[in-house]
Amino acid sequence: MAQHTNHGAHAHGAHDDHGAHEAHGSLKSYVIGFVLSLILTAIPLIIVLNDVLEGTAAKVVLLGAAILQFVVQLVYFMHLKEEGKPRWNFMVLILGLIIVLTIVAGSIWIMTYNKVA
Repeated sequence: MAQHTNHGAHAHGAHDDHGAHEAHGSLKSYVIGFVLSLILTAIPLIIVLNDVLEGTAAKVVLLGAAILQFVVQLVYFMHLKEEGKPRWNFMVLILGLIIVLTIVAGSIWIMTYNKVA
């Protein structure tokens, strides 16, 4: 039984050594992603709270910031660009875009048509 545990630790250690740098981002990558995420969160917040833009212009900026935030999350935190299989990258990207667009479009629709009379 101890032999099985050692074998498992050895196999796990070998796997970690082989793919540790390929599968995970560096501290620099995470910091860049975090800072970009903060900026892409602050821009819509400032626009909405300070009434910088209204109507369609505000919606376009909010949608653009949401899409950029999605791309930052995929690249810096989900490591989409580091995946070894491009077909899976494309499928994940399409699924993510469908989810984000559904949430954003649904949120805009709700905010537009759920007004109290």
